[in-house]
Amino acid sequence: MTMILAPGRTTLAQLETIYRDKVRFELTPESLDAVRVGESRLVDRIKSNEIIYGVNTGFGKLASVRIDDENLVSLQRNLVRSHCAGFGEPLPRNIVRLVMVLKCLSLGRGASGVREVVIELLQAMVEADIIPVIPAQGSVGASGDLAPLAHMAAALIGEGEVFYKGEKVLSSKALELAGLKSIVLQAKEGLALLNGTQVSTALALAGLFGAWRLAITSITTTALSIDAAMGSSAPFHDEIHQLRGHRGQIDSAKRLRELLQGSEILESHQVGDERVQDPYCLRCAPQVIGACMDQLQQAGETLRIEANAATDNPLILSDGSIISGGNFHAEPVALAADQIAIAISEIGCIAQRRIALLVDPSLSFGLPAFLAPGPGLKSGLMIAEVTSAALMSENKALANPRSIDSTPTSANQEDHVSMACHAARRLLEMNKNLSAILGIESMAGSQGIELRAPLQTSDRLKKVVSKIRKHCPSLVDDRMVSVDIVKLAELVHESDELCVLGDGVAALDI
Repeated sequence: MTMILAPGRTTLAQLETIYRDKVRFELTPESLDAVRVGESRLVDRIKSNEIIYGVNTGFGKLASVRIDDENLVSLQRNLVRSHCAGFGEPLPRNIVRLVMVLKCLSLGRGASGVREVVIELLQAMVEADIIPVIPAQGSVGASGDLAPLAHMAAALIGEGEVFYKGEKVLSSKALELAGLKSIVLQAKEGLALLNGTQVSTALALAGLFGAWRLAITSITTTALSIDAAMGSSAPFHDEIHQLRGHRGQIDSAKRLRELLQGSEILESHQVGDERVQDPYCLRCAPQVIGACMDQLQQAGETLRIEANAATDNPLILSDGSIISGGNFHAEPVALAADQIAIAISEIGCIAQRRIALLVDPSLSFGLPAFLAPGPGLKSGLMIAEVTSAALMSENKALANPRSIDSTPTSANQEDHVSMACHAARRLLEMNKNLSAILGIESMAGSQGIELRAPLQTSDRLKKVVSKIRKHCPSLVDDRMVSVDIVKLAELVHESDELCVLGDGVAALDI
């Protein structure tokens, strides 16, 4: 099946499918018409001997250097080669695949002046599973993601390395094996490929997609903790949240009510319980998780716009003029990535407090210390809670904003930069940490619910506990729980078993 993408109108849902699955895609015929018009306009201007930045001039601080017509092809090739200056481990292949699709969407707006064959080769490489090796580090998100995108562009001209069906090989060899031909970049095509925010945007989208799933999953782990702590469901009354009006808060509370409905444990809390109110980590969970969900929705809208944007330079406008601007500056992506990072950190912070509550006998209303059967002789989840605290602290540090940092580059021509690329890349590590925190909470919540027997949890949460127990058995004797944490982190991060929206809860792409 072929996914048809409309540059300017591609949705987050389509982009997430591309990120998660190998797909075949095409751009709409209308967008390819626009590409051909843009190329024609550029060719006409070149024939008129007009000086155009990056077409017949040098780049950046060298923009004043005029390039002769016979050297225009060499100029583009030299640009790609010189900018292949990345460092670090290769970006994950699914993220690079998304980068390639985003570049096609940007070029498909018709404002870049490239030939249709450039887009066709990117499409064919994605279909053939030829994924350029792009070092993760080297972009400051200023004149686009120059170094990372140069490594992508190099693969199109048969240089550098790629992953071909999972194996690292020379690009020239992979293209030959797949029956494809490298291209000779024409005027502006190297610049169009290198300018742009596609690497930062792809990384931020990957962070967003993971964070959204974890936010939804955290509602499930919250419900486990509330029931294990014999908390109250009163704070989740719909009218409380309607009176405030935030969508994420309303949805979070609704999902908690669904999960907890019918719990004998929750109903028993009315008898002999002198607590008037639960701690904030239980009572205010919809307010915190909901606010994070709303933040992620806002960041998602920014990234949806950016994914559909023409972000190279100069741009060929509808009146035929070719004007240098600054759409390659990745400030919107950097700010969105910082928003996502804060949300990830906050979801983990409040989850960690729930774990701490469950292992503390002074707060857990009758549960044994550290949820250990026979505390003292056994330590139970004592250090699992410490691990969650360590991961929470790491994410707090990682959540410090990257967008407020800047350093001048390129001989002070690029004197303010966004730092969007590593602002987005750190989201992958943060999501991994959050997965482990929520995995530990699912272990603690399930253990606490089982220790409430003979009282029973709700039917929905029974199913949740059953799924968790397939990966992590009940804690009867002390054991090495690191294995359980890894399995539960994978369950939380990869599967749909705990990530359930429930009735009426908004999806990310609204």
